[in-house]
Amino acid sequence: MKKWFKILATTCAVIPFAQCAVLPGSNVAAATEPAPAAAAAAPTDADPALWVVKDDDTTIYLFGTVHVLKPGLSWFDEAVKTAFDKSDEMMLEIVMPEDQAAVAKTMMPLAMDTTGKTIPSRLTPEQLQAYQAAMVSVGLPANAFDSFEPWFPAMTLSVLPLTKLGYDPEQGAEKLLTKFAKADGKPVAGLETLEEQLGFFDQLPDTQQVAFLNSVVKDLDKLGPTLDKMVGLWAKGDPDGLAVVMNDSLAATPELAAMLLYERNERWADQIKTRMDKPGTVFIAVGAGHLAGEKSVQDYLKDRGLTATRIDY
Repeated sequence: MKKWFKILATTCAVIPFAQCAVLPGSNVAAATEPAPAAAAAAPTDADPALWVVKDDDTTIYLFGTVHVLKPGLSWFDEAVKTAFDKSDEMMLEIVMPEDQAAVAKTMMPLAMDTTGKTIPSRLTPEQLQAYQAAMVSVGLPANAFDSFEPWFPAMTLSVLPLTKLGYDPEQGAEKLLTKFAKADGKPVAGLETLEEQLGFFDQLPDTQQVAFLNSVVKDLDKLGPTLDKMVGLWAKGDPDGLAVVMNDSLAATPELAAMLLYERNERWADQIKTRMDKPGTVFIAVGAGHLAGEKSVQDYLKDRGLTATRIDY
């Protein structure tokens, strides 16, 4: 699961939507309740990496995020807040819909299986037993997602336990940035749509979806330590370290890396290059994995004659 979760946590903004995957009549809602709040403590300073691309009349900031965080990290300050405050507009991977009914309307047609296959029919008896035990362990009925494509329960299982580990979806960087932008009257746009992002998983071959699900189930207990390590690297502003952690696993899944990372990075670089033709200042926030390692957004920008400079702070 570590290889899949590394990609999810640092590249795809769909993670918060798995928190909303509530089926009528199920007890998923209870499983998503946040853990009891701990006593307030002094905020921990975090200095995530930030880059800038400039020409004579356009400035674009590139900020790498992690989509779910624990409370108590002080990251929206110093250079990050300065860049945000200077910006006329913000762009995210997607604009987070506030209406969860609209999210479900988009998600469910993609998540539901239309071939007649079920989750039990795709798994060996041993895999099915482990999967059903994992579902029950997070407070879900064992058969809740039997009629869904494997990517959906895999994604749900990989993020649903996070609240019990102290992670709060309301503390996600995109969630907070959207709140700050709204308060400032700052326009927010998306590099992609929700349907496009969900489509990346829906388009995975069945074999990869099943591998995704089995990997999540197998390493469910490693979820917390894995994310803790990634957030630590993010908070230290260490994209190189984050790239090493991710690349160890991406090498084993080149098709997935191409679809979820490299192809999207290239498309975003094209969008940024086009935006450079228009005056103004833009704050772009995307998963930190897109701004780390080879074939990053910065690499594709360089291919297009644009230089992304790291801001020291």
